[in-house]
Amino acid sequence: MAHSENKRYFPNLNGIRCIAALLVVFHHLEQAKHAFGIDNLYDVTIIKHAGRLGVGLFFVLSGFLITYLLLEEKGRFGDVDAKKFYLRRVFRIWPIYFLIIGLSFFVFPHIDLLYFPGANEKLANHVAPRLALLFLVLPNYAFVLYDLPYWCAQTWSIGVEEQFYYLWPWIIKYPKKSGRIVFLFLFVTIALLFGGAYLLDKTDEEKMSAITTFLGQFRIQTMALGGLCAYLVYSQKSKILDFVFRKDVQIVVYTLLAVLFFSGVHFTGFLELYALFFSFFVLNVSCNKNTIISLENKVMSYLGKISYGLYIYHVFVIVFIINALRTFAPQITGTTYHVILYILSFVLSVAVTALSYNYFEKPLLAFKDRHFGR
Repeated sequence: MAHSENKRYFPNLNGIRCIAALLVVFHHLEQAKHAFGIDNLYDVTIIKHAGRLGVGLFFVLSGFLITYLLLEEKGRFGDVDAKKFYLRRVFRIWPIYFLIIGLSFFVFPHIDLLYFPGANEKLANHVAPRLALLFLVLPNYAFVLYDLPYWCAQTWSIGVEEQFYYLWPWIIKYPKKSGRIVFLFLFVTIALLFGGAYLLDKTDEEKMSAITTFLGQFRIQTMALGGLCAYLVYSQKSKILDFVFRKDVQIVVYTLLAVLFFSGVHFTGFLELYALFFSFFVLNVSCNKNTIISLENKVMSYLGKISYGLYIYHVFVIVFIINALRTFAPQITGTTYHVILYILSFVLSVAVTALSYNYFEKPLLAFKDRHFGR
């Protein structure tokens, strides 16, 4: 299988992460305003879907990158070291995941400037099972079965990512056994979901709603699509790639994507259709020398580099700014209010994330690369 050592660096990936993170921040700003009864645009379809689309873009990119690295590892060493793979993921994902969970349950509820409508009442119920699921890094289960306080509700997607990681390395490691591996994975996933729903003290309708929400969020197929793109690149499937990389094809596809996005059309399976667009986008900007879109600039690259922290922290920052403006500057209203809210939320989210990245995450990432890199 032909591949080069220097394939490992893909340009523009941080730019993609930056776009994905900004879509989610934008969505949550309007969602939080909606929850507080402040004038908002949350009911505009584009804004309602922006968060899901941002997460969908993260999912495609994650599937692409993880798959490529696993294929490359297998190509170079003849095998995948699953233990090192999981330790690398643990050191990347768990520290700030557990930090935001801990703060959301034990600190934020006691801070007036972090008040969020209904959050404290929610925390009083189902304490043990909710925390158990969160400590088992199953936040998507906790989200659909018991709901999560707003400050950490965004962690549901971390659960989906983690579950993808439980599955994917084994498929790359043992491709001939992939059918059995997928079956076992789906069996455990469904058993956990239905078992959890069965134990709920809710009506059948509410239980069904929880299951439907879970399945709607459980977008493993989106990550698998990113993985397929990585396979095309790694295996140098030039017939397909040459077509995908054509300039006229890029123009047509991006025009269709813009029309779909700005029209705000919603239909069954629309997230899967977006995943196809995102896969096309990721392939072109990261692997095509003739890409018509380039995201390589300092600001986007930096925001992309810290995007995981930005995703985790921005929610509590937005809530803090809304409460601070309400408490200390109630006279600010109208357009001025919205502009100030946006600017302060963005600047403070980046500041908090940068501090976390430099003093908390970076040392752990360095440790991870030293001890578990391959």
